[in-house]
Amino acid sequence: MTSPLSGSSDAGSGGTGSGGTGSPFLKIDTSKPHPARMYDYFLGGKDNYEVDRDAAEQFIKVAPEVREGVRANRHFMHRAVRHVVAEGGVRQILDIGTGLPTEPNVHQIAHSIAPGTRVAYVDNDPIVSTHSMALMADADPGTDAHTSVVLADLRDPRAVLDHPDVRKIIDFDEPVALLLVAVVHFLADADDPDAVVATLRDALPDGSYLVLSHATGDVHEDRRENAASVYNKASASLNLRPHARVLDLFGDFTLLDPGLVPVTDWRPEEAPERGAPPIGIYGGVARKNG
Repeated sequence: MTSPLSGSSDAGSGGTGSGGTGSPFLKIDTSKPHPARMYDYFLGGKDNYEVDRDAAEQFIKVAPEVREGVRANRHFMHRAVRHVVAEGGVRQILDIGTGLPTEPNVHQIAHSIAPGTRVAYVDNDPIVSTHSMALMADADPGTDAHTSVVLADLRDPRAVLDHPDVRKIIDFDEPVALLLVAVVHFLADADDPDAVVATLRDALPDGSYLVLSHATGDVHEDRRENAASVYNKASASLNLRPHARVLDLFGDFTLLDPGLVPVTDWRPEEAPERGAPPIGIYGGVARKNG
């Protein structure tokens, strides 16, 4: 859960830690655009700053389909969560790169199907944590027993997995749905995204699921390179990757039909609008088999 194309997700920058006294997460940096806050702006939210809005508008000028893209990405996430809970029977969700809350949130979707489903939200932006914890406080009684909000960084996956607020919610001896929705594209090649995702996959037991979406330039003639460059001044760069590279992130997990496809094509509930712009985000859901 996060960027023009980071959405559940997700936002791959900053340090690691729990947000306690002395944590680097206590300071909200408004000197640079942040992908989660830009994503919020693309969705029409108000939890963003002028620096985020300015960068988002620059992106819109060169990639005018971005608003449709972020909505399509969220709808993909909604469908995927419903599937892994209703059809896959998963009762634990680890959502890394959750981004700013936008209803319905992951726990709301999951609880509408299985009220006891446990959800750990992870993001690296303190404003995300603040809003998410406020949402939990206003939720129905008992929600806090099934959810946690964690400040940590995807680039240190071991710290995420070992975080006490993740461990109190997630039992890694039982199947888990790992959500990496529009967040891995904020990892540069130097961050070794394959190793990061592999560490997370390896921690999951058999019967677990990986839900992942990732921005690409494949569907646009200009590869959206100018759009991606807007993030060069943000707290995390946007790294567009081709289909084969995104497919590699699933490792030996078994992709569910229809495979890794544009998010609009993953088990759509409605026919696409005629003349709708192509959306440069791949999405897929895969299962870890024993």
